Amino acid sequence: MKIRWIPVYNAPVVLTFALIAFLVHGADLMLGGRLAPEYFAALPHFDYHSGWSYFRLVSHVLGHKDMLHLVSNFSMILLIGPILEEKYGSRTLLIMILITALATGILNTLFFNTGLMGASGIVFMMILLGSFANHAPGEIPLTFLLVLALYLTGEVTSAFHQDGISHFAHLFGGLIGTVFGFWMGAQGKPKKAKAK
Repeated sequence: MKIRWIPVYNAPVVLTFALIAFLVHGADLMLGGRLAPEYFAALPHFDYHSGWSYFRLVSHVLGHKDMLHLVSNFSMILLIGPILEEKYGSRTLLIMILITALATGILNTLFFNTGLMGASGIVFMMILLGSFANHAPGEIPLTFLLVLALYLTGEVTSAFHQDGISHFAHLFGGLIGTVFGFWMGAQGKPKKAKAK
């Protein structure tokens, strides 16, 4: 048996998302930690006359406070994301990521007095969406109920502690993933894997 080691760009949206986030973090480190808080964080004060304020409503998913934050988010995204990209298609997954980023950015700006940085909302969107990977229309998968109990219960409990983590983004990302899961399941036309 012959083994070939050829890297394949198998999930372009997920891999590009990860690559850009790591490049942003590297640039942030080189600039002494000034880049991410300025351009890659949804800030509580919104300047309607600044294009950067609108950009940050989505770009906050690319900024991370440190390497541990970045790696913990993208280890999950790189694990679950390619499966979702294969099932739903690159374009659909990109739209889901952008909707989740924009929604969490807007809600954080409207209702919280702290900044929002990181891809945690995307992680929770993917976790909940992933639990719908093989369900039929009109069904509620048991995997969804178990994931809901394990992850979201912990997030609700943690939301009352001042730990510098936006549990709101986790909860709202999970809610968006749930909506996408039910909506995509209701379509009854999951993307089929291509024959090899």
